[in-house]
Amino acid sequence: MSRIGKAPIELPKGVTLTIEDGLVRVKGPKGELEHRIRPEIGVEVNDGQVVVRRSSEHKQDRAYHGLTRALVANMVEGVTTGFRKGLEIVGVGYRVDKRGKKLVLTVGYSHEVEYPEPEGITLSTPSQTTIVVEGIDKQKVGQVAAELRAVRPPEPYKGKGIRYEGEHVRRKAGKTGA
Repeated sequence: MSRIGKAPIELPKGVTLTIEDGLVRVKGPKGELEHRIRPEIGVEVNDGQVVVRRSSEHKQDRAYHGLTRALVANMVEGVTTGFRKGLEIVGVGYRVDKRGKKLVLTVGYSHEVEYPEPEGITLSTPSQTTIVVEGIDKQKVGQVAAELRAVRPPEPYKGKGIRYEGEHVRRKAGKTGA
């Protein structure tokens, strides 16, 4: 039995979970999320706990069991507390600015890079060198953070670029002079 899949999910107060025709809907104080589950997997709500069950012991069904449980748990956490991902900008003259619903990145190119704020995601810039991505959908928050990092990934010689908060960039030695 999957260790992750068999663990029940506690439903906090103010969160409702409904299942109809293979579609799981989670509604909470921060918003509403939905996810279509596979037919081999069953989701049940029993007195404040969500239990995920599988129909057989096939390898694929066991994998979907843990995946579905993790996705539902992330949906519950998202509508109650939300998710946050921080990015740091390192480099002389590198900065970010928020103009309306767009982020304007100045990261060493001959032009500024504009990144529009996706629906369901909040982008904020506490300082000129930090970006905070927040939202209720964990997958979307991670995807937006990855897209922003991909604008100028950290390079290994000076470490300049956009990196995740707390990310360690392995540095290489440069050329050695004669």
